[in-house]
Amino acid sequence: MRQIILIFAAFAISPALAAPVTPSAIYDDPVRDAAHPARMEVLHIPSSDSEINGVAYLAAGAGPHPTIIICHGLPGNEKNLDLAQAVRRAGWNAITFNYRGSWGSRGSFRFAQNPQDAAAVLAYLRGPASAKALGIDTTRIVLSGHSMGGWVAALASGEGSGVAGTILISAANLGQRSQLPREELVKVMAGNSESLAGTSPESMADEVIANAQAFDFMGRAASLARVPMLVLSSDDGNAPMTDALVAEVRKAGGQQVTTVHVATDHSWSDRRIRLQAEIINWLAKLK
Repeated sequence: MRQIILIFAAFAISPALAAPVTPSAIYDDPVRDAAHPARMEVLHIPSSDSEINGVAYLAAGAGPHPTIIICHGLPGNEKNLDLAQAVRRAGWNAITFNYRGSWGSRGSFRFAQNPQDAAAVLAYLRGPASAKALGIDTTRIVLSGHSMGGWVAALASGEGSGVAGTILISAANLGQRSQLPREELVKVMAGNSESLAGTSPESMADEVIANAQAFDFMGRAASLARVPMLVLSSDDGNAPMTDALVAEVRKAGGQQVTTVHVATDHSWSDRRIRLQAEIINWLAKLK
């Protein structure tokens, strides 16, 4: 009987089963810094021959501050702005942006451009003028992404990116999506083409099919093995894709991969606090 009680006790305190501690930044405003208050800045970021729009949620304090970039999905109806606000309260700057051809950013939308746009945001934040004006600690920039944005983050976080970490939230592997029948893929794109310019469901489907190998984030496993990663999955059908990526990253020597699966939908609609807690706690452990 005593042995059974001890087993139940071990399960009760197991870190893998315990809910994360909820950081105070999720539910409590910090003391106002009158000299260096939190603020927002509109950004216009050069990318290739165009310019993309973004918003900087800048943390209070003199800085410079560690910074997280949040890449939205397709088309980006869930932009995770509650997450941006929470990490700012935790002392991090948060940067959101819109890819070329999406949500008012100039140009035409193309999947192949999205990782390029994320790289352009990284370069912009590291520029001396931007880093000084926005209070960016250029040695501590984390790239995160939700859904298609997770695919963007995976492709843009590889060798040479210099990011301090990568966060994938219910990430979708576009390379694997190419295996769907074209008519089915067109239907998927038709339901996600609002707020996108210069494209069509048919051209979006054809781009994915034509770039199956280049769009497969499994090919980035070796370079991602050098980057601390937090991989969050949900009950949306994408978990096998990120599970496969994690397995390849670990096979390539990646020793800094944290995985969390939560029973919720693709948008984490009923687990927004859990999402924020997992990310803020993970960010706090980054060196």
